[in-house]
Amino acid sequence: MANIFDLFEQIKARSAESSAAGKATWIVAGLGNPGAQYEKTRHNIGFRTIDELARRTNTRVDRLRFKALTAECTIGDTRVLLLKPQTFMNASGEAIREAMDWYKLDTAHLLVIYDDISLVPGRLRIRQTGSAGGHNGIKSIIQHSPDSNFPRIKVGVGSPPHPDYDLADWVLGTFSEEDNRAVEDAIKRAADAVDVILHESPVKAAERFNSSLPPTP
Repeated sequence: MANIFDLFEQIKARSAESSAAGKATWIVAGLGNPGAQYEKTRHNIGFRTIDELARRTNTRVDRLRFKALTAECTIGDTRVLLLKPQTFMNASGEAIREAMDWYKLDTAHLLVIYDDISLVPGRLRIRQTGSAGGHNGIKSIIQHSPDSNFPRIKVGVGSPPHPDYDLADWVLGTFSEEDNRAVEDAIKRAADAVDVILHESPVKAAERFNSSLPPTP
């Protein structure tokens, strides 16, 4: 007959196996800045897309872990960690690296969603890999990761109206009513693209979503 210590060890082992079986196999991170004053800014497209994924999966992204607000959910048959770094944009990589280390995931299982000023509002661009392209959030992630080979969804927010416009003021500004309608549609399509990336591939998602624009009003 097993003694009480053996029973405790068996229970502990079964609990660990159960936890591992239900562990997230993907991290889906949306970039942005914490705080109500930033909620509707161009730089917070990533946060807004995570909120859309949370709405679809009936999840609340409100658990503070890894210097981020997080939630585990299931998209299709894939267990996912939704993540919104609370480090401010320029240090996004700190939060994402902590989550990657804890879940023991490599960059192939990290999907990042963020704003792109080179795309018109409403346009998506999906890539398997790439450089930071001047985006400080992506630059931080690359600095804290072993490589830049992580898929990403770029959501167009439009470029400043003239070359002398301060870029920080632009990305921390809000959308016009017309542009916001296009962006809201893009957020829904970006959430659709997440499902395709997880269950098919970034290439398939790019084929389906890169050339699409929101319907003309």
